[in-house]
Amino acid sequence: MERALILAPRGRDAAVAAALLGEVGIAALACPDLTALCQALDDGVGLLILVEEAVRTADLQGLVAWIGAQPPWSDLPVVLLTMRGDGAERTPEAARLTELLGNVTFIERPFHPTTLISVARTCLRGRRRQYDARAHLVERDRLLADLAGERAHFAALIKHLPVGVSLMDRDGRVMLCNPAFEGFLPGAVIPSRQPDGSHSWIGHDDQGRHLPPEQFPGARALRGELVHGVEFTCRRPDGSSTWTRVSGVPVRDGTGQLVGALAVIVDIGVQKAAQEALQRLTTTLEATVRERTRELEETLDRLRAEMRDRERAEEQLRQTQKLETLGQLTGGVAHDFNNLLMAVLGNLELLRKRIPDDPTTKRLFDGAMQGAQRGATLTQRLLAFARRQDLQPQAVDLAGLLEGMRTLLERSVGPRILVRIEAHAGLPPALIDPNQLELAILNLAINARDAMPEGGTLTVSLDEAPAAASSGLAPGRTPRLSVQDTGAGMDAPTLARAVEPFFSTKGIGKGTGLGLSMVHGLAVQSGGAFRLSSVPGRGTLVELWLPRATAPVRAAEPPPAPAADVPPAVVLVVDDDALIAMSTVDMLTDLGHTVVEANSGIEALELLRSGQAVDLLLTDYAMPGMTGVELARAAQGMVPDLPVLLATGYADLPEGVVADMPRLAKPYTQNQLATATGRLLAKATRSHRVKSDSI
Repeated sequence: MERALILAPRGRDAAVAAALLGEVGIAALACPDLTALCQALDDGVGLLILVEEAVRTADLQGLVAWIGAQPPWSDLPVVLLTMRGDGAERTPEAARLTELLGNVTFIERPFHPTTLISVARTCLRGRRRQYDARAHLVERDRLLADLAGERAHFAALIKHLPVGVSLMDRDGRVMLCNPAFEGFLPGAVIPSRQPDGSHSWIGHDDQGRHLPPEQFPGARALRGELVHGVEFTCRRPDGSSTWTRVSGVPVRDGTGQLVGALAVIVDIGVQKAAQEALQRLTTTLEATVRERTRELEETLDRLRAEMRDRERAEEQLRQTQKLETLGQLTGGVAHDFNNLLMAVLGNLELLRKRIPDDPTTKRLFDGAMQGAQRGATLTQRLLAFARRQDLQPQAVDLAGLLEGMRTLLERSVGPRILVRIEAHAGLPPALIDPNQLELAILNLAINARDAMPEGGTLTVSLDEAPAAASSGLAPGRTPRLSVQDTGAGMDAPTLARAVEPFFSTKGIGKGTGLGLSMVHGLAVQSGGAFRLSSVPGRGTLVELWLPRATAPVRAAEPPPAPAADVPPAVVLVVDDDALIAMSTVDMLTDLGHTVVEANSGIEALELLRSGQAVDLLLTDYAMPGMTGVELARAAQGMVPDLPVLLATGYADLPEGVVADMPRLAKPYTQNQLATATGRLLAKATRSHRVKSDSI
């Protein structure tokens, strides 16, 4: 605020000064005493004008305290009107006031009006620069906060990379690295900077010569070279050895100057072992060929067949590695997308209750809801391909399941396609999630329908057959589900890519390319096996080997009854994602509950220690610092009877840790949230009544 505060309680000095300043557009306020001046400071001030006799003997403690408490950018200018000279060497009192008030300018009275106006303008101009400096400081702090957020996002990204990554400055010091990198180098020091780097990290150039440390990828990248993967044998901290592939990338600033380097370490031990095994096999086969060249053509044909088998094994290995990498990527994307859909579906449900009864608005809302639900279906397919979906395997009568799906399959494929179901009597039950298996069969039926636009036959059959030894299934005959169509079939290149996620031969907008990926992921995650075969013009066959169930098929249970009405409760919601937490809090509040929110396990435990009454704990599983399971155990240690509901987006959880803990799968609707919380609260209420009656 650009105004002058004047303290000249005697005579007409205050009125004259205020009038002079007012003539040039400078607002001025004359204060009757020092107390009033100090009170006016908090309303904004650009300049103080004081007469010497008003402050010479006055108690300046309040004014000095206010000036001392200014923020670093502020230095309030003070003009002191004195009857003597303005220098400390001429007026000892001036030195004292300068020490107390700081930014002091002396004007000797009587003064010319132009002098006062000039000094006031100069002081206010300096004050404006101070405010400009404050704005720059605020902007700097905002930019620093944005930079810190970007760094946090970057750190989270590299933390979850499956390869070792480190960022070095131009002197070779590691500034940032991920846990995978520290797994190779606990001290976070690149091999070329280690005293024993040439012994613990051994690499060779194209001519087979041993690489010295100065030729390691990190050292070369610091010299500005782009180094593609160089293979090393390295000794791990635990003494074991493995193969790695190390790359180096120089990092330059906006002017092209070298400022550091990026090192990437990939563990290729498994690949090398496979290559060495393959090399040994090749050597053996070549020796056998040389030894048997004199034998009959039949022996030669047999050896050629073995070589073809070897090529197929190599291709299967490459496909397996590619699918595993894609699975890791799609699983992480689906998990994050599940969280976003959680917020979208939750807020849409709450919005449904508040939108006006207008056909256009309802149509737009229904479209948004359908889009979100299709997104949820898409994430389930992604999680199925990545083998991270939440499966609930049980003993399933496959013949009964197929018979129950007959009508659904016939309606899905249309009247031009004949549906045949063939199941042998007495087949053993399979251990599988029945809901996911039904979805897989339906996906295969829809693919078959699209492959037979002119009509045909869809055959779904059940039998027992031995699976391949590489499947991991127990030896012997295993339940097998086969789905075969008489459609167009696939050629070899299409068949090789058919299980890849998002690969589709259908037109744009007619498929996600996740149907076969989802079926393959379900089979592998369930402990079974998957095989796809096709002949152009003759159709496609999909075979699923499913693990045999050791327990008998349970009788169908009636659908669970809805939870009884429970009174409003206090629910503690813990989630590190603010968007999801906001949606969950709004849904619970809409249900009539009182919600207490925490964004970490530590914060939730502090609330419980403070005596906060809580009837139910609803927590996310994947949180930094403390997982939802760890929080639940700690919370129940403090409140033994506290009900806990665990929310999770996928099934990538430590084995056995949630066996006895109720779970709520993301994304969930308000109805699902109400049912889950209602049952837990009702159960807790009944337990409390039983304890009260026993007392």
